Amino acid sequence: MLIRARRPAPHSPVIDLTPIIDMVFLLLIFFLVATTFHQAEREIEVALPAARAAGPISGALRELVINVTQDGRTIVGGEAMTEAALEQLVRQRVAANPAQKVSVRGDRRTPYANVVNVLDICKRAGISQPYLDTVLRE
Repeated sequence: MLIRARRPAPHSPVIDLTPIIDMVFLLLIFFLVATTFHQAEREIEVALPAARAAGPISGALRELVINVTQDGRTIVGGEAMTEAALEQLVRQRVAANPAQKVSVRGDRRTPYANVVNVLDICKRAGISQPYLDTVLRE
């Protein structure tokens, strides 16, 4: 009795997943780093006032976040700024992007005049609708 051996199938297609896995890991690392940088701006200790209709602000990467601390200091990107420096920064951003978004995060314990002063600076610099950040009150 003669036994025939099976011939191996002609080159069947092989999908190499290594490049796909590499790309997924690179994207994962990119988004983790980008989220960390964006989150660092929101971790400055500012106690936001509560509002019943609070919601998330725009997640745009071009958003400028201005923090007003309890003692009235203005902080942008982790650096304290004078009124003149803040106005110059906002003017530069508006010149580069006319649709610039600005969020003002005023500590609930700061006098409202400090927040209004920052809003006035934004208006003078060309921001038509600055956002005021709040937290959701339950």
